[in-house]
Amino acid sequence: MLKKILLASTVLLAVASAPAQAADGGPAGPSQSVYPYLGIDWGGEVFVGAALPFGMVKVGPDMETFDGFHIGSGYAGTGRVLGFSHLHLSGAAGKYGNILVAPVTGDMNPADIKSVRVDEVAKVGYYAATLTRYQTRAELTATPRVGLHRYTFLAGGDAHVTVNLAAILGKGPGAESQKFLGADLTVVSPTVVEGVGRYTGGWNEGGEYKVYFHMVVDHTPARVRTWAGGTPSEDKAAKVEGDQPIGASFDFTTQPDDVVQVKVGLSFVSTTQARRTVEKEAPGWDFDAVRARATTTWDRALSPITVSGASDDQRRQLYTALYHTMLMPSDRTGENPGWTSAEPYYDDYYTLWDTFRTSGPLFTLIAPQRQRDLVRSLVDIYRHEGYLPDGRSGNDTGRTQGGSNAEVVIADAYVKGLTGIDYKTAYAGMRKDAEVPPQDPRKWGRGGLMEYNAKGYLSLANERSGSRTVEYAYDDFAIAEVACGLGRTEDATLYAQRSGNWANLWDPTLTKEGVKGFLRPKNPDGSWAEPNTLKRGTWPDFFYEADEWTYSLYAPHDVARLVALSGGKAGFLRRLDTLFLKRHFDMSNEPGFLLPLYYNWIGRPDRTADMNVYALEREFLSSHGGIPGNDDSGAMSSWLIFQMLGFFPNAGQDIYLISTPSFPEADLDLGNGKHFRIIAHNLDGERFNRYVQSATLNGQPLETNWFRHGQIKDGGVLDLVMGPEPTRWGTGTPPPSLSDPAGERPMLCVPPPQP
Repeated sequence: MLKKILLASTVLLAVASAPAQAADGGPAGPSQSVYPYLGIDWGGEVFVGAALPFGMVKVGPDMETFDGFHIGSGYAGTGRVLGFSHLHLSGAAGKYGNILVAPVTGDMNPADIKSVRVDEVAKVGYYAATLTRYQTRAELTATPRVGLHRYTFLAGGDAHVTVNLAAILGKGPGAESQKFLGADLTVVSPTVVEGVGRYTGGWNEGGEYKVYFHMVVDHTPARVRTWAGGTPSEDKAAKVEGDQPIGASFDFTTQPDDVVQVKVGLSFVSTTQARRTVEKEAPGWDFDAVRARATTTWDRALSPITVSGASDDQRRQLYTALYHTMLMPSDRTGENPGWTSAEPYYDDYYTLWDTFRTSGPLFTLIAPQRQRDLVRSLVDIYRHEGYLPDGRSGNDTGRTQGGSNAEVVIADAYVKGLTGIDYKTAYAGMRKDAEVPPQDPRKWGRGGLMEYNAKGYLSLANERSGSRTVEYAYDDFAIAEVACGLGRTEDATLYAQRSGNWANLWDPTLTKEGVKGFLRPKNPDGSWAEPNTLKRGTWPDFFYEADEWTYSLYAPHDVARLVALSGGKAGFLRRLDTLFLKRHFDMSNEPGFLLPLYYNWIGRPDRTADMNVYALEREFLSSHGGIPGNDDSGAMSSWLIFQMLGFFPNAGQDIYLISTPSFPEADLDLGNGKHFRIIAHNLDGERFNRYVQSATLNGQPLETNWFRHGQIKDGGVLDLVMGPEPTRWGTGTPPPSLSDPAGERPMLCVPPPQP
């Protein structure tokens, strides 16, 4: 039978590489183009396993290298499988890995459960592999809050299904490590074990979080054993305080090819709620039916974007990116241990600093109800905890890397007309960020706020003073937008003025490689400090996760002023060309996401097209190493989606910038029967015809290289004629900037969206 299993796996792998086709012979859904392995190598840290869109449970393998190093994100292309845990991040590491289930054969030693795997298959909502040490075929699927396991014991004999509560990812003594605090479990019946584990820490340095579980097997075992710091026994309960082993084992005597199925329901509230979730979401034992529902759910979630004329590789990149973008945040509505609320509750934003630029604007277009609920969740967190979050995971906020970027997320929803959001309360949270210093500046709000508000910048007396100054300035612009719309005229004026603070660190004399004008640190007395030359700083440095080339250009609301400070259009062109051609641009991190589009402000959309094609072809691939850095909750993936579609949001504003499409035609379903289509005539597969020759929007000539959200919110068609050389198209009126004459500025004052 082992040969039969291996043959079946080989067939599955062959099918995975063949042209997508539905089971009934018709066209396959978009989920068939998803390649979950895209991004597993070179730091992408994407999740591999079974999950649903925005699902709480993400059940997949946790692994170690052959040298014994535990993988911080869970999965790796090589190494040994330690088991299958039920909570993971995607595009990030150092959190979760809770409730680790593993099949074992022969003697069971809880301290030595690991195996090489072969014949692995990863699909949306499904994972399978054969564990060679245990001669066991493991299969996983999921509902939103239940992980389902199917284990085929190929050789027969003594077999065990174990659960380990002490296992976590990123375990250790470091400041960003997780720690196991203790757990207890109970054997409820011969087929049921339930309990709770307590954990703390991780990258966000979060407080304690509890994971309750209800685990049931479909066959009565010969016995159930537990362990608590020692060898397994037949005790019906186990409890530990502190970092000690604890777990349980269902022990079976099996015949070759016997199958044992397992359901694990999770809750952050109680074991009772975990049990009820299992009964509601996975009442029977039809593994294949659950998997089929997962596929259908993903097809529906991925369907708002359809493309024609795409190559197989392009479809793989597009739909895998969309899949990755929808793995986080996690919908935990009804699973909030902190307070009871009728509002939606989401966790694992992890972090807005990464996702506000691209993921939020994407959901606003293709999943507006989801984005509405995400914003409502942010506002509800403010109601109950006193500040809007930036990073949040494990039901706890932390850490704030840069600005208070919930402001940009809320403003983006506001100016694009998302309804059903309490914008008055949201505005109160935004204003508190800008006025009330937090006790813990890495957890809440804005660090160094008193100095920023007094001087208009942060000095070296505060960490990350360069990157936080420019981010605070843009956050203030976002506050001004909402304040003006809500009739808070004085506030709008104040925050619009503060939004210019980014220029207070601009040294016009600082010159690098022929480019003049860069951000420079200031001492607490206001004098210039030595220029910052770090390539990529971190928490205590002047710039966070980028350098002077990137952060000196962070003024998304006033690029026109950047152009003027850089010596006009010619100087700005020289600056951008130096940035890109001398490889100062870092595609692997979020602060530079908008930079390839900056050419649009100086009438050079041809250079925007060049730099985006360059980034798409050099930095993004359809293979294991296909993401240039951490995917960061889908931030990288959503950047790719917009660039492949051929337009890009200036997050927090109602502006989209035109670049160059990758498809002859794309259709975005905006909901309620509304569609936005992008048609690129004469586009060739080699992307030689990358330059827009002329354009119409909704049948009217479009001479600008940008358009507003209001022009497409009810649907429309962007028609682009492409060609092999630049023309005069898009060289006239630039995208809006705050320093423009009043009538040409970004949309600053709109009334609240009406239901």
